[in-house]
This record gives sequence, structure tokens and C-alpha cells, in this order.
Amino acid sequence: MIKWVIAIALGIGIIDQNATGLAYTVQARDTLLAMKPPITHSYASSVGQATHLTHMTISAGDRELLAQLVHAEASGEPFKGKVKVAQVVLNRVNSPQFPNTVRCVIMQKGQFSPVANGTIHNSPTASDYLATDKALYDNEKRGDGSLYFFNPAISTDGQWFSSLETTTVIGHHVFKK
Repeated sequence: MIKWVIAIALGIGIIDQNATGLAYTVQARDTLLAMKPPITHSYASSVGQATHLTHMTISAGDRELLAQLVHAEASGEPFKGKVKVAQVVLNRVNSPQFPNTVRCVIMQKGQFSPVANGTIHNSPTASDYLATDKALYDNEKRGDGSLYFFNPAISTDGQWFSSLETTTVIGHHVFKK
């Protein structure tokens, strides 16, 4: 279990990763003095229950679930492909065709094979979290609007995917909308 120790100009707090609420709400003029474990990328700040980025806020649990999906679907793929997998989920959250939360999109029956086969239950790497955070940070841009991806070498739904517009190919994945 991860606990973040944060030192804000007003004091020090310990926030549990599994907390049901924030112990402290960051104010506009607060100064973050220290945080352990440190955030190693400049576009995200994780503090306990929520990850707040420029354009989207998701719970720590949803961030972890998205990183787990990235790990299960794109392990061994280029970093850009990992970001794109996370972006597909976020594009779905923003689409009226799909559920409107990260958890509901990922857990929707028949959508992601790692959910069906259990490989969603994994330990994401730092790269998986970084790709997740980059997709969250870039969420307003929504990339090219991709809503689907598949690996043609292992997919059993290739014919269905062929009816969709290809947006890009990264590594072994073809992205579609």
C-alpha cells in the first residue's frame, strides 16, 4: 500500500492511497514543499485520492485501473502506443457511445480482453503510469479520436474492425474510429 507524505507550507499530511476522501484540499496559493514518493513527471500531481491534471481528474483507483489496462494491453509496445491505449479509454469516456467513467469503460463486457481473461490484475510499471498520466494531460486534444484498437495478428474481430477508419498504427496495434 502506497502512502504519500506531503509537506505543504501549512503543514504535513499523510494520505493513504485507499483513502475514501482527501485529508486536505490543495488551495490556489499553497506551496508544495515535498512529496514522497516523488512525482517524476512535470504534468501530473498525485495527492492521495485524486490525480488532477490540466483537463481531467480521476480517482487514484481509476488511474491505477487505467495503468493496469495499459500494462495488460500494451506491455512491450512503444511508449507512444501505451499513451494511445490510455487515450482510447479517455476518448470513450468522452463519447456518448460508451459509459462516462474510466472504470465503466474498462469493465464494460466484451470490450477489453484483459478484463475477460484476468490479466487486468497486474502491477503496472512506472512507464505504464507515465503513459496514463500523459494521456490524461493531453485529454483535451483527444488525439485523432480513436475509440478502438486491436492487434491484427491475434484479433478474432478483424472483419468488424475493417469497417472502421484507421487513425494510426503504433507497434502491433491498429487504432480505429
